[in-house]
Amino acid sequence: MSPTETEAVVCRRLVGRTAVVTGAGSGIGLATARRLASEGAHVVCADVDAERGAAAAEATGGLYVTADVTDPEQVEALFRTANETYGSVDVAFNNAGISPPDDDSILETGLDAWQRVQHVNLTSVYLCCKAVLPYMREQGRGSIINTASFVAVMGAATSQISYTASKGGVLAMSRELGVQFAREGIRVNALCPGPVNTPLLKELFAKDPERAQRRLVHVPVGRFAEAEEIAAAVAFLASDDASFVNAAEFLVDGGIAGAYVTPL
Repeated sequence: MSPTETEAVVCRRLVGRTAVVTGAGSGIGLATARRLASEGAHVVCADVDAERGAAAAEATGGLYVTADVTDPEQVEALFRTANETYGSVDVAFNNAGISPPDDDSILETGLDAWQRVQHVNLTSVYLCCKAVLPYMREQGRGSIINTASFVAVMGAATSQISYTASKGGVLAMSRELGVQFAREGIRVNALCPGPVNTPLLKELFAKDPERAQRRLVHVPVGRFAEAEEIAAAVAFLASDDASFVNAAEFLVDGGIAGAYVTPL
């Protein structure tokens, strides 16, 4: 079933629930904000880009909150605003991240690039989880979905060393939080997408078509994912349909992690 066909059979599993999406202005974040809204959620769209974030909120009938997810005070204000506006915080999709060109092989990547990627990709998820958990504990329910990556579970010869390490950290942290808070009605899962056809990936691979082709050839289905396909997985994890899915590495990778060789 194609992403377009999937949209035609959307369920209404999140009616009345509040979902916070970071990095909501584009790519996976925007597609997920749209999907969660279509399933009935009140969506709070967080992004550092005010124009894109406001557009996402308008498209979803939700609320835009400017948030630098590396700033503890702004992160706390984000979840406080969501709770004060809608009365709960039921879903946190901690998705914001970067993949800059100066994050490359460990032999070329400088300390500044390493720390910048760790701060945005890993520390931000720590801050978001830390800020949202008190609301979910008080409610006795909640679903946290943290964006990791398929590179958190396998190595890549075309390395982005800090990105890979940050996503491994997201995976490990999600697993531990899922275990720690399971008996309080809170599920925490790490979403591990394969390469996704987003502006971030297009920008990266436009600068290095050979690297793009080297990655594409290893995707058994023969293409990169569409953002809407990843959004569908987030909607599942956010919903009660995933009530027994917890502390999981939820791979949505077109079969990459399961492949020894790929079809010709």
